Amino acid sequence: SYAHGISSHSLLSSTVDQCLKHTVERYPDREALVFMQDGMRKTFAQFYQDTAAGLLAVGLKRGDRLGMWGPNIYEWILMQFATAKAGIILVSVNPAYQLQEAEFALRKVQCNAVVCPTQFKSQKYCEMLRQLCPEMEMASPGGIKSSRLPDLHTVIVTDSQQPGAFHLKDVMQAGSSQHLQQLQDLQKNLSCDDPINIQFTSGTTGKPKGATLTHHNIVNNAYFIGMRTGYNWRKNVRICLPVPLYHCFGSVGGGMVMAVHGTTVVFPSSGYDGHANLVAIEKEKCTFVYGTPTMFIDMLSQPDLAKIDLSSVEGGISAGSPCPPEVIRKIINIMGIKEMLIGYGTTENSPVTFCGFPIDSVERKTETVGCICPHTEAKVVNPTTGVIVPVGAQGELLIRGYCVMLEYWKDDEKTQECITKDRWYKTGDIASLDAYGYCKIEGRIKDLIIRGGENIYPAEIEQFLHTHPKIQEAQIAHYKVPRYITFVQGYPLTVTGKIQKHKLREQAEKMLGL
Repeated sequence: SYAHGISSHSLLSSTVDQCLKHTVERYPDREALVFMQDGMRKTFAQFYQDTAAGLLAVGLKRGDRLGMWGPNIYEWILMQFATAKAGIILVSVNPAYQLQEAEFALRKVQCNAVVCPTQFKSQKYCEMLRQLCPEMEMASPGGIKSSRLPDLHTVIVTDSQQPGAFHLKDVMQAGSSQHLQQLQDLQKNLSCDDPINIQFTSGTTGKPKGATLTHHNIVNNAYFIGMRTGYNWRKNVRICLPVPLYHCFGSVGGGMVMAVHGTTVVFPSSGYDGHANLVAIEKEKCTFVYGTPTMFIDMLSQPDLAKIDLSSVEGGISAGSPCPPEVIRKIINIMGIKEMLIGYGTTENSPVTFCGFPIDSVERKTETVGCICPHTEAKVVNPTTGVIVPVGAQGELLIRGYCVMLEYWKDDEKTQECITKDRWYKTGDIASLDAYGYCKIEGRIKDLIIRGGENIYPAEIEQFLHTHPKIQEAQIAHYKVPRYITFVQGYPLTVTGKIQKHKLREQAEKMLGL
C-alpha cells in the first residue's frame, strides 16, 4: 500500500506575494473578490493596492505573528496577503474561540498583533481582548504592554475606533514611500521555505496545536488543487465559498487558489448561512461550490432549493470530514453538480493530499476520497508495528512530501510524535489504498472499537444508516452501537461544520443516565 502522485508539472518556488503579483499582472481588471453581505467587489488590481505597506508602518516586522480573529470578512483575506507580502506570519484564530481558548492560542504562538472586528453576532472580540489585556485602555496604539499576553503590542480593529487600538483604515493609509521601499527590500530576502501561516488544529483531541505552514506548502497545494479541478483551463471560474477562512479549506482552497489561478471568490455571508449560499450561486453565476458535508446536507434541505437557478455550477468540492455516499449522489442528482469532487487532507498537510478527478465514476466519487495528489507520497501501515500493509488492507495512513508542515509552533515533542525520522506524517486516520492510488478513509484510530476481537469502524455503521430515506445525517459514537439508539433534531457543530463528538457523548450520558 504505497502511492506516489507523479506530475509533469514541477513544484513552484514562488512566495505567496509573487503568486498574487503574477496574477495581478495577468488579470488586473478581473474580479478577485465579491462579498455579498456588504456588496463589496474588488478587482485583482484594487485588491493588490490594498495589501501595501501599512503593517510595517505600525511597527510590525518580518517573522512577527499577527492573529486574525474574525468571520469571513474582506479584512480577513486582506490580512492574509498583506502579512505574506511583509513576511509576517498570519495566525488563523477560530472566530468562535471564547476567552480561555483565545488566550491559549495567542500565548502559544506568541502573537505580536491581533486584527479583529468589534464584534460579530454574540462574539464580542474587542471586549474579550480588553478582558485579556486591560492595559489596552491606557496604552497608545501599538504600545500595549500586557501581563497575560506578553508578546502582544498591537491591536487593529477593522470597523471602529477603540482605546489602545489602531483603526484598520488608518493602518492602510499609514504606509509612506519609505515603508514601500522597506517592503521592496524585505521581499528580496523572503524565501518560499519561510513559515507564513499558523493554523490551529481542531481541539477535539485536546489542546489546539499550531501547525506551521510555509509559502511552499500552501502555494503548491493551491496550485495542484487547481490543476485537479481544472481551474487552469476553465474560463471564468467563480467559486462560492461558504467555508470559514480561518480553516485551511477556506484560506488555501479559496484565498490561495484565487492568488495562484486567478479565480473569482464569492463570499455568500460572514457567518455560515445555507440559504445565502444558494442566492450567491444564482446571483453571481458561481461555477464551483465548496462545502463540508454538513453544509451540502443543509443546502439540499433548503425549502426553496427547487426554485434556485443552479445552472451555472459545473463542479464542487466537499472536504473537511467524510461525506456519506448518499449525500454525494444527491448533490450530483438534485443540485445537478456533475463534476463533484471529494477532497481529503489535514491542516498539517497544507491541507489536500487526496482529491478526485471531475470525470471519476460515481463509484469512485462515493466510495473513495479521490486519488493521490501530485508530488505526494502515501502509505498504509500496521498501526502497531509500523509495517506497510498489502494493497487494499486497512491501517494507518502516512503522508510524505512538500505538503508536510514545518512543525507545531514551538512544540518539538508533539511534532516528533507525528512526523517520523524519515519525514512521514502520521495522519491518525484508518485508511486503505487501491492499486491506482485511490484512498478510502475508514475512520479515526481513536474511534476504533474492538468488540469480541472484531474491529468496528463507526464510519461503516454511519454510512449504512445514511441509506435509510428518513435519515438525513448520521453520527453515532461507538458506545451507542448497537446498545442504545437515540433520535435527535440536530447536532452540535464546530465552526467548520464538523460534528462535535465529545458533546454528543455528554448529551447521551445525560439522557441515558450513564
